[in-house]
Amino acid sequence: MRITAGLIFAGIVSLYATTAAWPQTPAPKAPPQAAPAPVAKPTPPPGPKVACNGNPDALGVSRVVQIDTTGGPGFGFEHFKQLDFLRDKEVVLTFDDGPWPGNTPAVLKALADQCTTGIFFPIGKHATYHPEILRQVAAAGHTIGAHTWSHANLNNKKLSEAQRKDEIEKGFSAVKWALEASPSPFFRFPALQHPPEMVTYLGERNIAIFSCDVDSFDFKTHKAQQVVDNIFKKLDKLGKGIILMHDFQKHTAEALPEVLRRLKAGGYKVVQMKAKAPVQTLAQYDEELKKDTKLPTVSTRPVSSVVQTISE
Repeated sequence: MRITAGLIFAGIVSLYATTAAWPQTPAPKAPPQAAPAPVAKPTPPPGPKVACNGNPDALGVSRVVQIDTTGGPGFGFEHFKQLDFLRDKEVVLTFDDGPWPGNTPAVLKALADQCTTGIFFPIGKHATYHPEILRQVAAAGHTIGAHTWSHANLNNKKLSEAQRKDEIEKGFSAVKWALEASPSPFFRFPALQHPPEMVTYLGERNIAIFSCDVDSFDFKTHKAQQVVDNIFKKLDKLGKGIILMHDFQKHTAEALPEVLRRLKAGGYKVVQMKAKAPVQTLAQYDEELKKDTKLPTVSTRPVSSVVQTISE
């Protein structure tokens, strides 16, 4: 049989047509590739210790605690022994009777130089005299409570219960007026005199009460070194505590830099106490303060009506 080129070409075409009609086996899918493992970034080495105002060994603040003042908890073993929250070598710095020109700013500077903080218990009247100083205390990050309106001894039997409550409430409203914001619900009785009925009242108002562990007795002395000695004589014995000082006293402001240096050298650490919520002042006392005390106002008149050139 003679096979021609045409027959060969026809056969190839027929074979291609037949194989094209066969069912096609799908190509196997490639197995899914696992996501590449994240490349661990190397941990950067710790940076240099940041100095506080140029002082790498500043006292600073070691711990911040938040206080729920519901029911009026008491702090300071002088009168209240239930809440022993300070660890060994921990202190809380507190300052009463301010704000006062010269002295309070000096206390603020000493604290700022060591990047540390405290609780301030201002007298209401003083707050209205110098609201700008009390605002400096707040701006520096310190906790602010109250210390009555006029520093009246609330254990004085000549005061009625209503007068005692007025001292407490007006004091808080005065601090609020000066700050233009509610302070913390922290209160210290003048002279640490705690009449039981007022302790109960503060509990009903959900205001914490502060006594102390270490009294500087800076109101009895006029020498800065004596203030330092008074503090460490008792603090070194107790090993921790709430320290009572007065930013109203000049010699306390003078003593404070040395007090802070000795705290650091002695291995003491400062704890900052903050309230969970601000105090809820009473509207009647807020309104009374607004009526009795007027904040200075700035004129809104145009300069042309205030300043006129009469000679040149």
